[in-house]
Order: sequence, then C-alpha cells, then structure tokens
Amino acid sequence: MDQRVLRQNQVWLDAGDCSIEEFRDLVEVTTEKSSVPLASEISKNVPIYDASAIRKAEGDSRQLKAFMAEWNAVFATGPGIVVVRGAYDDMGIVDRVTEVLTSIIETERLQGTGAGDHFAPAGANSRVWNAHEKLCMTSPEAFARYNANEIIPLVCRAWLGPLYQITTQVNVVRPGGKAQTPHRDYHMGFQTQESLAQYPANCHALSAALTLQGAIAHCDMPIESGPTKLLPYSQTYMPGYFATLLPEFRAYFEEHYIQLPLSKGDALFFNPATFHAAGENKSADIHRFANLMQVGSGYGRSIEIVDRSRMSHALFPHLAELKASGALTAAEVENVVAACAEGYPFPANLDLDSPLGGMAPESQQDLLRKALNENWTPAEFSKKLAEQNARKTSH
Repeated sequence: MDQRVLRQNQVWLDAGDCSIEEFRDLVEVTTEKSSVPLASEISKNVPIYDASAIRKAEGDSRQLKAFMAEWNAVFATGPGIVVVRGAYDDMGIVDRVTEVLTSIIETERLQGTGAGDHFAPAGANSRVWNAHEKLCMTSPEAFARYNANEIIPLVCRAWLGPLYQITTQVNVVRPGGKAQTPHRDYHMGFQTQESLAQYPANCHALSAALTLQGAIAHCDMPIESGPTKLLPYSQTYMPGYFATLLPEFRAYFEEHYIQLPLSKGDALFFNPATFHAAGENKSADIHRFANLMQVGSGYGRSIEIVDRSRMSHALFPHLAELKASGALTAAEVENVVAACAEGYPFPANLDLDSPLGGMAPESQQDLLRKALNENWTPAEFSKKLAEQNARKTSH
C-alpha cells in the first residue's frame, strides 16, 4: 500500500514514524510534462510558467481556471513549487516598492528593530516584518500599483480560494549571509515535536492547506546569491513536520535540494510543507532582495497582526483616484481590495451585526467596494468603517 495512504489512515504521528527510505520513494521522482501541460518548461523538477501566456488568457475564465487547476495539483501532490517568469512586467513599480521598503529597513536599523529571523542567525540579513502594512502606510499609491498585479491573485486563489489574506516580510540577504536551516513553514513548522504529537494526522494535512508561501524577486538572483533551497515533492510526506527536525532528513535535504535562479519581477510560490531554506549568499556584491509572501486562508489565522482597517483608511483616497482616473482597471482595483481589506466577515457580534440580508454580515472588503463604487468621500468611508469596527465587539 502507498505510504501516503498508510499515513492518512494513521491518526497519531510521531518522530518514530519517519522513514528516510519512504521519504526517498516520494521525492526521488521526475516531473513529467504531461502532468503540467501549461508550463513553458520544467527545470530541476519544477514547472516554470510564462506570465505572458497567463495574461493572454485574461477574460477567458476556462483557460484561467485551467492554469489554476494545474497549480493546485502541483501544490497538492506534484512537486509543490511553481515559478512564474515575468509575474511583474512593470519594473518601475518593483523598483519603487524596493525604494520604499529599503527606506523602512534603514529607519528600523536606526531604531534597532526588525533584525530577527526564524531560521537564521540574527543579523545575517535585513528583515522587515509586516512589510505589507508598512508599505501601505508609507506609500499607499505604491502599495496599490504593486498589488494590482493580476498574476499573484490567480496563484493565491488556486490554492486558498477567495478571501485570502496577504502578509509580506522583506528579506535582504547580504553577501556572506548564511543559509537557513531546512524547515517547513507556518503553522506546524513552528512547533516542537512534543506539540506536533498532540495533533491528529488530519491536522498535519490541514496545516499546509491554510497558507501559501511566495517570494517576489526585487533583483536578479543568480545561484551564487543564494535563492531559496527547495526539495520538490517533500510536501507530500505526511510526518514531514517531524522529519524536518531530524538530523538524517536535514542531511538528505542538504544533499538533494535544488535552487532556481530568478530574475527581477519573477514570482516563486510553494506549498508551505515543502522542505525549504534560504540559501547562502556567496556572491561578492549582490544584496538579494525578496519580498516574501505568506498568504493565509480566510478560514485560518495569519502569522502576523495586520491592521487592515488602518490600511483601508490610508488606501481609500488613493485607490479611489486611481480608479477614477482609469490608471487601474476594474479588475486591478479588485486585486488591490483583496490584498488590503479583510474579506472574511466573521467572527461577528450577531446581536449587533445580524446577517439579515444574507448568510453573513458585510465584510470590510464589501464596505470598501461599496465606497469605491458609490464614490464616497474619504470622510464618509472613514465614518462607515469606524461604525463597522464598533460592531466588532462582544458588548
């Protein structure tokens, strides 16, 4: 019987369930072109997609769903990793966001904040936690143009469906910056063996379905600069959250990982259960700049506290102007709304916010859309937003 079936029939897992032989059988396979027919190429077992081909499918819902279905299968049972070449075709907005985020890095450096990392020594790189909110508050227009991108929402929806919640964490690895230890990511990737053993196997499977990892390359990233080390197909190993903590699996990872060079504007996405680690920057002069994305399901809990009301308040007048001037299309405006505002209407106080007109009360995204469509003033939107927030109470 396939070991994946055995693991799915097993309720309680522990480190003793980990077998390097079973792991080898899962990951030492080849990605066939027939399994990813829409990919432009396969490199080191990873399907590579051409963003121009995806953009040509705009307006063709069947073709877009075909791309999304293929990505879903890749994340679930395939290599677990997708690269989109040219996901950002406007290098001007990538450079502008780089400038804003670099200014935030310098401000936090002077303040002595923002230096920690989960899986690398402090000081080995520059981190900006909650870069998503900080970008929005520092330059709402740059935030809007950056998040108007049409490729990112497609990949997010392919794995998480609508109402996903974007968080971003900037990572700049300087020349000489060391590699991270191999790991799986949030949620269960941040737990000890003792904690992991308390969760039934279905929760181990669920954890990977609640987030999607991504990275936007803000500079060219040749191999010597240390792009992310990845082990294709490793997300399919059920006891993998235990396995990443074991020496023999870490050694196997270091012997078999792959790295893919990225160009500025490329996007990398992978199932968070994929064994991965930031690579060592062996270059002499490349400051590897990635905007890391951890996108959460609307049904889950995001890794970071993000004040989406504060963001929506700051963004609204700028987004309204971009919409009114035609600088952003209706679809691009919707992409920005999805990136900024909270889409899930719960938890709610159903005494104060009863869903009389449907199954759920109005969400923050619903309110922002209404304000944009009805041409509210910023003051009117702020008032309605405050009223909505006031109903989010147990009193």
